[in-house]
Amino acid sequence: MKHKWIIGLVIGLTCGSAFAQTDYEEFIKQNQQEYTSFNETNKKEYDEFRKKINQEYADFLRNPWKQRKADPVIKRPKGDTIPPVIIKKEIEPAPKPVPQPFEEILPTPQPKPQPQPIKPIYEIPDPKPTPEPEPVKPLVATHDFEFYGTKATVRFDRENRISLSSVSELPIADAWVRMSGREYNNLIYDCLQLRRDHKLNDWAYLMMLKAMAESIQGVGTPEATLLMAYVYCQSGYKMRLAYDNGKLLMLYASDHLIYNITYYLIDGSKFYIFGGNRDGLNISNVKFPKEQSLSLIITEVPLLDMAEIKGSPHNSKYITDIHTEITANKNLLAFYDSYPASMYGNDQLTQWAMYANMPMPEHIKDQLYPMIRQAIQGLTQLEAANKILRFVQTGLVYGYDNQIWGYDRAFFPEETLYYPYSDCEDHSIILSRIIRDILGLKCALVLYPGHLATAIEITEGEPTGDYFLVNGRRFFIADGTITGCGAPIGRTMNKMNNNQARLIVL
Repeated sequence: MKHKWIIGLVIGLTCGSAFAQTDYEEFIKQNQQEYTSFNETNKKEYDEFRKKINQEYADFLRNPWKQRKADPVIKRPKGDTIPPVIIKKEIEPAPKPVPQPFEEILPTPQPKPQPQPIKPIYEIPDPKPTPEPEPVKPLVATHDFEFYGTKATVRFDRENRISLSSVSELPIADAWVRMSGREYNNLIYDCLQLRRDHKLNDWAYLMMLKAMAESIQGVGTPEATLLMAYVYCQSGYKMRLAYDNGKLLMLYASDHLIYNITYYLIDGSKFYIFGGNRDGLNISNVKFPKEQSLSLIITEVPLLDMAEIKGSPHNSKYITDIHTEITANKNLLAFYDSYPASMYGNDQLTQWAMYANMPMPEHIKDQLYPMIRQAIQGLTQLEAANKILRFVQTGLVYGYDNQIWGYDRAFFPEETLYYPYSDCEDHSIILSRIIRDILGLKCALVLYPGHLATAIEITEGEPTGDYFLVNGRRFFIADGTITGCGAPIGRTMNKMNNNQARLIVL
């Protein structure tokens, strides 16, 4: 039918002179009606398919949920075991390059397309206005809420809210069937649109759904958990429902190994509890077609409303033309604070790669990058890289995470510039981000036992000092934790053995 309409339209456009004007208009009208009818039939079939799938899902929910014991929590690795090296007198790098060949390096975690609904979610057209003498209420009910300080609106009539008589199989299944009706289509459609418009990664989207559900159903209620789980499931994500002592919980699957959160290994996938740790749960292991695990990779900066907050000043007595006292986005800081630390492929290096590969927010670029470009104007590639390195070494104040936060915590670059103290991980992450953005050079993270550094691929001139040879490419060590007056590219920090180092190219 669709092809018939397109072919007919082409014939009409190319041979229009053969038609009388009225015949041509009638031809177009007839074929447009056919296409509209085809489109509406398609939408109806999709709706009916989704409703059938959800009915089958709800039928499985009615079965008794199986009691399961949690698997051991993956402990967050301890950091800050190596103190920074303070150099009081300027030194030169080693007179001759000292290479460390690397045949294999750790691959960087690669993003996959975000989950999508099993079938397209079509919005329900707004009803046409009726000639009422006085409007009784708006034709389309909307609901406003906030996530990470960002205002959002979805179409939802609060009269369609769900209510559970108890947290048990039958009421939950009945509520699921009710939510699978067309009344919730626009809610799902709008949530997915918000995910696109605000460039939300999977974690930010889940947190948005939590805020949306709690604003509709109430904070901490089982109905809010069920609404969040329903929209999350319909958006294409892999999740399971569970309960314990009258509390409804949602478990989300992820291929990342997330630290300090209880998980349950179900059919080969790790399911993490959203919002708390529990050692035993009654879990409904009902699969939804084409479900996909949550990813913690961030490829775009979330577009959150700007809430300005002044950061700590960072100054270097050696590099006076680069200094920072940035205006950060409080809402982005809240997102960073909620982001769960994890590793991918059972390798800790991937954790820092995920922080380092997040793009620098535009409002930070606008404040910092023009100053850096001005400071390195006229310098060679090596001179420019050394100047940026020395600012990181001498302008950012070192602090131990375990003493400040009580645990090891990696920073996104905006956090490093906002907070007064940062450690070797943070210095390595922000150095690699600035070097890549400003100079366009490839960087790698270098992991020693208890310490993280950076390596930079210098492509011009004849740099000296220690470097790693990766597939014929030279990555020179650049350690942002050598404080005092700093040290140039090519100088390995004292007591670090490059034979024991491991690399991940960003």
